Amino acid sequence: MALTSPMTLDPAAVQRRTVRLLSTAQLLSGVGNGATLSIGSLLAVQLSGSSAWAGSVTTILTLAGAVTALPLAGLAERRGRRAGLVTGLLAAMLGAIFMIVAAATGAFAVLLLGAALLGLGTASNLQARFAAVDLAAPEHRGRSLATVVWAITIGAVAGPNLIQPGAAVGEALGLPAISGPFVFSVAGLLLAAVLLMGALRPDPLLLARRLAEGTHDDGGSAGDRAEAGGPRRRSLTAGFQAVRASPRAKLALTAVVAAHGIMVAVMSMTPLHLQELVSTAPVGGHVGHEGGHAMGTDALVIIGFTISLHIAGMFALSPLMGWLTDRAGRIQTIVLGFVLLAVAVAVAGFGQQDPALVTVGLVVLGLGWSAATISGSTLLAESVERQQRVIVQGVSDTLMGAAGALGGGFSGLVLGWVGYEGLNMASGAVAVVVLAVVAASVKRPAVRPAG
Repeated sequence: MALTSPMTLDPAAVQRRTVRLLSTAQLLSGVGNGATLSIGSLLAVQLSGSSAWAGSVTTILTLAGAVTALPLAGLAERRGRRAGLVTGLLAAMLGAIFMIVAAATGAFAVLLLGAALLGLGTASNLQARFAAVDLAAPEHRGRSLATVVWAITIGAVAGPNLIQPGAAVGEALGLPAISGPFVFSVAGLLLAAVLLMGALRPDPLLLARRLAEGTHDDGGSAGDRAEAGGPRRRSLTAGFQAVRASPRAKLALTAVVAAHGIMVAVMSMTPLHLQELVSTAPVGGHVGHEGGHAMGTDALVIIGFTISLHIAGMFALSPLMGWLTDRAGRIQTIVLGFVLLAVAVAVAGFGQQDPALVTVGLVVLGLGWSAATISGSTLLAESVERQQRVIVQGVSDTLMGAAGALGGGFSGLVLGWVGYEGLNMASGAVAVVVLAVVAASVKRPAVRPAG
């Protein structure tokens, strides 16, 4: 049902309302990601009995996000943003329930199933940033996208710090303490899904299409959603073809995918590194706790605090990154992002014996990811034709997820071969290569945003 007469819709007002709704949903759903990032690797080692599986949760989560990004984009293409977003959030809620079941039963396979379903929530969160620019004016695209990215900060930062409150909730419910944070995840994901299902009307993608075609329809009726299907369907091949046809789209896609792979590779192994560092630190050392309690409260608190600050780095300054994207330029902000990524891995790698330096490195890593992802996503959205944007965005999210899965999967092997410092140096080498490629493009003529 339309919130207002189709002929009197104000696109600017709808855009402001859409950004507020998406931001609120991101805040609520962020708790699920925060909890998974902070304790997923620990649960994997605990249930599998081997540190070789430490990266399995992150790998499965990101791989599932990659595999489902394009189907969710296709669903949005046919039925609007609301359908794609809500589907991902509800699947992630089920995944959080499975994570609780896995911790309670000790079933490693259930843990991986839960991680896979949580990956749909990641894909949904990524899709939300593009939903924020469906109706945005060209000069405000970076700001709108960044606002929705920023909104996940509170929930995502709170997730890792819910370890102790979650333990109390878990014990009260007769569950293992380590599964407690996922109780909050279930509630947050459910609330986010209900909010978008009931309030994201008119649908921003369908309304944007109507406006482009010269008609004001609310984009919310079943007829509209049906009409949005069929002829607008695209394939993965078509998405790649659209990217290949635009040099700036290829550059944007490279930046977004590489930044995500670097970030996941380092972030996913940091909890395991900190756990080992805390458990082996002598009294009076950097950490100051007795060895031999790898899964003790002290280690969990330090890990939660570090991952919280890392996630804050990823999202808290998103509005600034959006402002820089709009004012300094898309490519210039991408360059800034990769400079920060290179600095981050240097600090974390060379400072691997000091939890404080590792934390600083993780914060800067998050800032670099934020700059590269926001500017790259904005550049990608405006570097292809309007009718190609949704499927190209799905390709972007698919490749981001694939890069994250590779980063999370191989990072455990690299950690075993060359240690935490070596992992950071390998990630830094990738950042420098991409930085050189992107920096070279700064001398080229600036891109003119598409309509």
